[in-house]
Amino acid sequence: MDFMKNQSVELLPFHAINQFMRNDFRLSIVRSTLSALPNLPGNNRATIDRLTKKYVKVPGFRHSDKAPTAVKAIPLAEAFEKRPELAAAVMAAWVDNHIDLRQKVYDFLTSRAWEVLPLEADRVKMGGFFITWPKDEDFETLGQAFKEKNPEDAYTADEVLLMIVWVTMHLPYEMVERADFQCIPKTDKEEKQAKE
Repeated sequence: MDFMKNQSVELLPFHAINQFMRNDFRLSIVRSTLSALPNLPGNNRATIDRLTKKYVKVPGFRHSDKAPTAVKAIPLAEAFEKRPELAAAVMAAWVDNHIDLRQKVYDFLTSRAWEVLPLEADRVKMGGFFITWPKDEDFETLGQAFKEKNPEDAYTADEVLLMIVWVTMHLPYEMVERADFQCIPKTDKEEKQAKE
């Protein structure tokens, strides 16, 4: 994507999400993703198996990717905290296992005038999260508004917020006025055209 070449766009690595996740929620994401892997697209399985083999050590297993979910979940959750590519792979697989929530979050955000990437865009290739977030759309506000719009959903607030972060590709590090917020940052070329 062109904006990836824009030097003025600051990205945080994928594992920066850990600053916004409780340990128990991270572990539940890892466990549910590992349990769902056999039913997910092959690229999810292959990527997570490769990264697990590379970064996760499971006592008693020469190949950590072959360990049972119950045994490798905790070491994988620990590696998720340190390895951006593993965090991205697990989150992408988790999202692929929650396509209903992904669509609802996308519809919810676009109804609130967020301009987000299409759902089919490969967010892993972006390399990380943008650092800005609109002041008037904090996590609590978004979570409550989503629940009001989808009262029948059984998704937890943590799941909804993780999906919002993934769909928007933003983390709330730098709170900005709504008028200054761009969900999809402009490329240098677009910035130049806007000034002309």
